[in-house]
Amino acid sequence: MLTEKQAQASLLDWITDPDPARGIDFARGDEWDHWPYDRLATLAGGVAAGLRARGVRRGQVVSIVQGAGPHFVGTLFGAMLAGAAASPIAPPMTFQDRELYRAHVSGLVRTARPALVVADAGLLERIAEIVGDVPVLPTEEVIAAGEGAPAIRDPGELALLQFTSGSSGHARGVLVPYGALAANVAAIRSWLRMTRDDATATWLPVHHDMGLIGCLITPVVNGSDLRQMPPEEFIRDPARFLRCFDAGGAVLTSMPNFGLGYLARRVRPQALDGLDLSRLRAVIVGAERVDDQVLERFCRLLEPCGFKRRAVLPAYGLAEGTLAVTGLGLDDAWTTLRVRTSQLRLGGRAETAAEPAGPDDARQPVIGCGTPMAGVSISVQDEDGEALDDGVVGEIVVSGDSVARGYVSGQSGSSTSIENGRLRTGDIGFLREGQLYVLGRLGDSLKLRGRSLFAEDLELTMHHAGVPPHRMAALLGHRSGAATVVAVFEQAQQGWVESALELLPRHAEGAEVVLVSAPRGSIARTSSGKPKRRQLWQAFVNDRLPGTVITGGTP
Repeated sequence: MLTEKQAQASLLDWITDPDPARGIDFARGDEWDHWPYDRLATLAGGVAAGLRARGVRRGQVVSIVQGAGPHFVGTLFGAMLAGAAASPIAPPMTFQDRELYRAHVSGLVRTARPALVVADAGLLERIAEIVGDVPVLPTEEVIAAGEGAPAIRDPGELALLQFTSGSSGHARGVLVPYGALAANVAAIRSWLRMTRDDATATWLPVHHDMGLIGCLITPVVNGSDLRQMPPEEFIRDPARFLRCFDAGGAVLTSMPNFGLGYLARRVRPQALDGLDLSRLRAVIVGAERVDDQVLERFCRLLEPCGFKRRAVLPAYGLAEGTLAVTGLGLDDAWTTLRVRTSQLRLGGRAETAAEPAGPDDARQPVIGCGTPMAGVSISVQDEDGEALDDGVVGEIVVSGDSVARGYVSGQSGSSTSIENGRLRTGDIGFLREGQLYVLGRLGDSLKLRGRSLFAEDLELTMHHAGVPPHRMAALLGHRSGAATVVAVFEQAQQGWVESALELLPRHAEGAEVVLVSAPRGSIARTSSGKPKRRQLWQAFVNDRLPGTVITGGTP
């Protein structure tokens, strides 16, 4: 394990000795704006001096509300140089609900308690109105404040205050020290056999751990070229993203399952005429459950261009693990097991098969997510913390150098926890021949389009809409392969149903929403009053949940 100074040096030395021959190309409309690393290093140094001049001190937090671009890179690393923990916050999407965004940002800022917020120039007024007394500045003003000041390099103990991907202010602030970040970056570089000649291309948002660490910090620290498109440009022209990997271009990328599906759905084969993807070495797929049918469609689209199926690398990670926990090896083909998920329980053996037994086989396909990263150990445990055998379902528990320090003090409300360097993920899965198969949370949360949707968030939303807190429970999971949200109301009233039909599809975009009116007392609860969501979810998928379906089909 690296010392603190060694970890800091491994992440920041590129600023002291940047390679002017390499850098980042930022998509700007139909053009690419090239910034060599020496120019980005100068930008980061100017930000660091400006932050200190504006009163930011070692150990404080700097929140960053910026989209992908040179200013984000300069502010991110400039905050680290100045000794602050950088804390990225997503800027508002073009059509995002303003009140939801306001609640989200205000919740993150209350948690982070930043000394300063650095925002895109066009967002200053909006962000300032949300964060209140916290100063909000654009990168240009930060740099101007430090003009003429000596260079700063005084990193603190924390590199990042990284938020889990919850919504509406319920995301948890994860404390990522330099040691954990350096260990995870080194593990990713080793896993992918990265050299300086291995360019990366990405469209992922830079505020999320996969885009931030996997597709920005890692290639920058590696000293390799990077092509970065904002998500909206990828949505507008996904074929352009694929052209980043043409002969002589990028060889590495990463995205959630829905990104592969979007490419397979929107890109026509004729748009790829003449494209050579034979050097594309790794397409890492993570952040949400991987769909084998999506992988097949993606491969069928690209194989005529020389793309190799083994380049698809399913992986598993989470913010509390800094990022990567497991990943499929470069020389391995992905594996699919069919699992009877409707009958899973902790401590039970997963009933699996390599192929469907017939057209009526109820088992769902589950993709293997590879083996642990270097320096990471995983085990699958029962509710008492005892390790389980291969093939037995339990909670995924992670330990090793990449595990974050913990959460911002006072945060609670999630089944994920960190104690004494051991990360209880709250995710359910099993091991088979050393490879991890992730099944989800069995009713507690759901990953949709790269973010986690939490049952507690939906319940709070409905409570604010007038539903008494003990008259409703939200259940989340996959039914017949589809992401599903079930809202169970005890003796549903018309007003509750109307609010649910308005609010839940907006919060749970991408999932099927099912509303159920159940008799009083139907929502099983713990002694502390919390819904027993796993038990209720199992009743739902097994057609044993009492009540009447109001909308969303037959449970």
